[in-house]
Amino acid sequence: MRIQEFTKGIIKRNAVFSLALGLCPTLAVTIMVENALGMAFAVTFVLVLSNLIVSVIKGFVPPDVRIPCFIVVIASLVTVIEFIMRAYSPTLAEHLGIFLPLITVNCLILGRAEAFASRRPVADSILDSLGMSVGFGLALIMVSAIRELLGSGKIVIFGHEIVPTVLSSPAVAMTLAPGAFLTIGILLAIMRRFRVI
Repeated sequence: MRIQEFTKGIIKRNAVFSLALGLCPTLAVTIMVENALGMAFAVTFVLVLSNLIVSVIKGFVPPDVRIPCFIVVIASLVTVIEFIMRAYSPTLAEHLGIFLPLITVNCLILGRAEAFASRRPVADSILDSLGMSVGFGLALIMVSAIRELLGSGKIVIFGHEIVPTVLSSPAVAMTLAPGAFLTIGILLAIMRRFRVI
């Protein structure tokens, strides 16, 4: 039963493809796989720790101030991860831009805190948040890999060319917002066709 708390968020209840949560950063930062990895790391850090803290303090928080307390916890963790990224990877933090601090109001983070962590035991909350994080990260990486490959003709992660140039004339439109919508739409159509989600 507990393993299902982890696996449900990866495919069946994937934040991006099934629940349509976190679409704003998905559309904005998936120009490069490097950005997707950074955002996935940041969301995982915030989601897992916020769910852990919310699950621990749920009995002490009065119902009237539950949401503001959750937001303070989430905002504190976002500040920590933002400082860490700015210190150790300023270029990545610059690429993520405003979408890094906006993790605070990401409906995936607050939704899991309110709908799950505030009502379940600590172990279940951690498994749920890890599964949702993995699913969100996989969605970001899938979208960004397609967009980067088609938009630039290659995939480069932290200065290393992972996939060498395969397209002589890339489709630059894939690096723009319509490319993100198109990629997500095609992936959704494929997943629904084969009943993955």
